[in-house]
Amino acid sequence: MKEPSLGEFEELVLLTVAAQHDEAYGVSILESLEDQLGKKLNISAIHVALKRMDDKGFVKSRFGGITSDRGGRRKKFYIITALGKRKLDQQYALRTRIYNQIPKISFG
Repeated sequence: MKEPSLGEFEELVLLTVAAQHDEAYGVSILESLEDQLGKKLNISAIHVALKRMDDKGFVKSRFGGITSDRGGRRKKFYIITALGKRKLDQQYALRTRIYNQIPKISFG
């Protein structure tokens, strides 16, 4: 069976999930990516990417406890799976291999 693909935006979200380990949830991922990218993102895009990656087996989720600061709603936390980590490793190796093919010439 062919391993599922990982889109560029999904890769950024998955990297953030991995970096935040067991504390990653929609808003924390959004804020981190906005800070890293220096631009505004849509929370819906984050949730869609998380749902797709959950379906592909790259992340798994759990609900946290009910908090008063969220009006009684629970946060949904995400962690990266072994398959997700392996996919990130493959993406990193691919990008590094291609990057290393850039000729050693001066761009100045």
